Amino acid sequence: MKKHNFFAGPAILPESVLKQAAQAAANWGDMGLSILEISHRSKEFVAVMEEAEALVKELLGLNEEYAVLFLTGGASSQFFMTAMNLLSEDETAAYVDTGSWSSKAIKEAKNFGNIEVLASGKETNYSRIPKDYGVPAAAKYLHLTSNNTIFGTQYHWWPKTEVPFVCDMSSDIFSRPLNTDRFGVIYAGAQKNLGPAGLTLVIVRKELTGKANRVLPTMLNYQTHINKNSSFNTPPVFPIYVSLLTLRWIKERGGLEAMAKNNAKKAALIYDEIDANACFRGTAEKEDRSLMNVTFVMAEGFESLEKGFLEAAVEAGCVGVKGHRSVGGFRASIYNAMPIKSVQVLVEVMQKFGQRHA
Repeated sequence: MKKHNFFAGPAILPESVLKQAAQAAANWGDMGLSILEISHRSKEFVAVMEEAEALVKELLGLNEEYAVLFLTGGASSQFFMTAMNLLSEDETAAYVDTGSWSSKAIKEAKNFGNIEVLASGKETNYSRIPKDYGVPAAAKYLHLTSNNTIFGTQYHWWPKTEVPFVCDMSSDIFSRPLNTDRFGVIYAGAQKNLGPAGLTLVIVRKELTGKANRVLPTMLNYQTHINKNSSFNTPPVFPIYVSLLTLRWIKERGGLEAMAKNNAKKAALIYDEIDANACFRGTAEKEDRSLMNVTFVMAEGFESLEKGFLEAAVEAGCVGVKGHRSVGGFRASIYNAMPIKSVQVLVEVMQKFGQRHA
């Protein structure tokens, strides 16, 4: 039986992408070679890199002021690379703490300059996006995490400031349209909405690089990868190719506007059921609820039924629904590639469970 994949990551990929990737792993383009064994400097793979870069720019509306980089190390490596490349030791960067990943980014950035944490949602276990703060005009950049996979919150607005944003978009990139003019750096691990684990997409406003007053290791210098078109060393060939297939899939289905419309529809199905069903309670403030990661727990008085609900979900083919230990309960990750029919299956499980126990 085909499973309904609600795992937070590595996450679901479009079925058509998986089929094409499987074919390419055996024999790519009738070359008699696997995509896994061709040279990353061959004209065939250079064409893959160029098309992937062009599609990233097209879908996000990026102009030539931005460089698109295909790196490794995950978003976690960008926690320090952003600060190393953009922030001098005597300068200050502003951060907003909205969850586990932003707090880790803050920890790493403190090694390279002055870090001012403007606001934090820690006291409420990150159930909301902080809003009551100002951004110092002298800050070199403002670091945000657009979607919080663990806690199920997401930015549906952006702070008003002239300070450029540095943003971790690992779990919601390509899920909605974006005014990229406000961003200096966007980075994302591919394994949510783009491709397999192993690729890190980094988008950099070129004018921001080369200004930090420190010596940078060659591999950790954005300018190195800009100058060498992401091929200073061997790039993650297969994840880049699968990401290209996903970018094509997004474009063929109407681009980011279509993704946003579909994602909102899927999220509404689950949130409406959470709010209507006496057995469940959402964990994130309604105005900050994520359209990518829906977090919920058993309502008061129904806590003992958690195991039973998980068993019912698994029996219906819904996997990956168990929540992160920091929140407990349940998490349904509904990235771009999640079909609405899979969401409907989970909602039906919730409805039947409520009818039986509420």
